Amino acid sequence: MAQTYQSAAITAHALRSWLWAEAFARVDGIDDVDHELLYVAAVLHDIGTVAEYDNHTLSYEHAGGHVAVALTAGVGWPAPRRARVLEVIVRHNWPSVDRAMDAEGYLLEIATGLDISGARPEDLPESYRREVLAAHPRGALAAEFSACIADQAARKPDTAARRLHEAGIARNLAENPLARLG
Repeated sequence: MAQTYQSAAITAHALRSWLWAEAFARVDGIDDVDHELLYVAAVLHDIGTVAEYDNHTLSYEHAGGHVAVALTAGVGWPAPRRARVLEVIVRHNWPSVDRAMDAEGYLLEIATGLDISGARPEDLPESYRREVLAAHPRGALAAEFSACIADQAARKPDTAARRLHEAGIARNLAENPLARLG
């Protein structure tokens, strides 16, 4: 689904985010992780930005979370687990997530923080960062995602997209230390 609807740059961002999240789980000593849920949340966390799933009344993270709920219902996930995937996707855009409250939400939030804003790169070995970037290059992520967030912020000013836009996401993407590695 991600590869069908998302651009190559957004899909690569989603896959890197999953890999960063798994690495941060090891670095931070977080053992109680639903890895399948984390994968699904990571791969679909920005699906609400694509035209086919962009909801004119919901934030892109809520829209994407609902796509994940529908997808996981189709494969038989119980309702509480489907609700969790929605929570994790929504929380990835929070300024911070309490790891004791939500391990997967915390991991996706810090992973996307690395991939978008360059937060905590020193916590992961440079060799690992290079390996992930070689497998899933950043490509046009900075230009694409900056434009996407600007559009979301303009059309949905009461959402996290506006906060991200006003906080300088375009600058953060352009200055991300990962961009210099690959």
